[in-house]
Amino acid sequence: MRVRLSMKNRDLTLKTNEDKIANLICYFLTLVVAFFTRKTLLDYLGTEFLGLTGTLGSLLSFLNLAELGIGSAIAYVLYKPLFECDESKINEIISVLGYLYRKIGSFILLAGLLLSAFLPWIFSNTEIPLSVIYTGFYCYLVSSMFGYFISYKITILSADQRNYIVTGFFQLITTIKVILQMTLAYYTRNFYLYFAVELISGLLLSLLLNHKVYRCYPWLQTDVRTGRELYKEYPEIGKYIKQLFFHKIGGFVQGQVLPILIYAFVSLPMVALYTNYTLITQRVQGLLDGILNSTNAGVGSLISEGNQEKIWINYRLLFSLRMLTSGIFSFCTSYMFSSFISLWLGQEYILPDTVVYLIVILMFLQLSRGINEQFLFGYGLFYDVWAPLVESALFILLSIVFGAIYGLTGVLAGPIGATLIIVHGWKPYFLFTKGLKRPIVSYLKLLLVHLCLTIVGYIGSLKVMEYFLPMIDGLHKWVYWITQASLFTVIISCFTITLYYITLSHFRAFVYRIVKIKFP
Repeated sequence: MRVRLSMKNRDLTLKTNEDKIANLICYFLTLVVAFFTRKTLLDYLGTEFLGLTGTLGSLLSFLNLAELGIGSAIAYVLYKPLFECDESKINEIISVLGYLYRKIGSFILLAGLLLSAFLPWIFSNTEIPLSVIYTGFYCYLVSSMFGYFISYKITILSADQRNYIVTGFFQLITTIKVILQMTLAYYTRNFYLYFAVELISGLLLSLLLNHKVYRCYPWLQTDVRTGRELYKEYPEIGKYIKQLFFHKIGGFVQGQVLPILIYAFVSLPMVALYTNYTLITQRVQGLLDGILNSTNAGVGSLISEGNQEKIWINYRLLFSLRMLTSGIFSFCTSYMFSSFISLWLGQEYILPDTVVYLIVILMFLQLSRGINEQFLFGYGLFYDVWAPLVESALFILLSIVFGAIYGLTGVLAGPIGATLIIVHGWKPYFLFTKGLKRPIVSYLKLLLVHLCLTIVGYIGSLKVMEYFLPMIDGLHKWVYWITQASLFTVIISCFTITLYYITLSHFRAFVYRIVKIKFP
């Protein structure tokens, strides 16, 4: 199913798309393979090695911060020419992107070579040979270059609501990659082969995506050499890049600095234990974002129409869908997290309950933030450049202070505190005052009602589960977990959707519309 905003009538519709259904199937296939291979990699390559790969990835993400938000700025600028089918202008904008990405890619490559001189100092406390560390670092570095020099044109797919194509190819290549890495780990336990597969898969993905772009847009003819001159004709790109760069910092800090702080205040093996949990939360977030963020371009089109009442109606509906799915997925994860880790990896990989709850809270905050970011992007409200800087400062300060005292639990206080204050505090205020032009109390009422309904749905589901659990007691441990997980998911979904339907008039209207589409 694909939720989208029609570019023609600017109304919210629900459309079935065979490509998206196939993409969803590939997603779950990738998810199953990822969980299966994670256990094999831990057993045959070791916790410390997987902690190393996570830390190396974070280091390379520091360098990729130099991307400056160029891709997002170009995607925003592409909305109008794509809507108007202006092929000439699209070719010019993508040429500008190629020119900018070539400059950024060259800078990142040079910075990466300089950073590699400090690897012996950064990994002084690990027993993994330096040759392995350098091989992994250079493989990740070269792999990141492919996006800047080969597959930069895929930005047009995102701007044209075809990001599912990128996701589909990514999932396919990732599935093949992890199966190969698992097989090689099982038979050879060779670190170098693990990184070689990583490098080759990155190149293959870039080549396939580049080919797909030309299949979808055979008229696309870009010239990187003229991108410099064309850049001067689009001053708005430079303005948006400068603003989006600062916004990128906040997301980067939360996603990439956290493993480094865990390594600094706890240990490298703890990074691997933590990433076992975040592997699940990131997959959940990727699934929901892939579905719900497909409305991004449509939201921009809706806002451009200027009908504030229609914008408000669709905001409330998208808010309800976001809160509904975020709440259900977060509570399901909380209910089944530790038992799944125990069955999947073993008791020794389970983190304390307090840490698990903090991870789930952070996941919910990340899942539910998307609705306000969609509309802020649609309105072009990027100029609060101080907000991500404050968010990053709060994150680092809180993580360092509490991490030094409480370890992993304290480190997690950083992203939670920063997200609550800036993302769920300032951002809604900014959107409602500058974009939606409504009093912030409207948002607070909307948020409070949805939180209460979701929590009531969770509590009610726990009570109902007490009745069913004795019925499935005695089953094989995996059968028991799957049955328990399925029951709880169905119960909390039915419970919460019913509460939403009874309480929220706009949600009822949406259900009526879906029923009318399916059964005219």
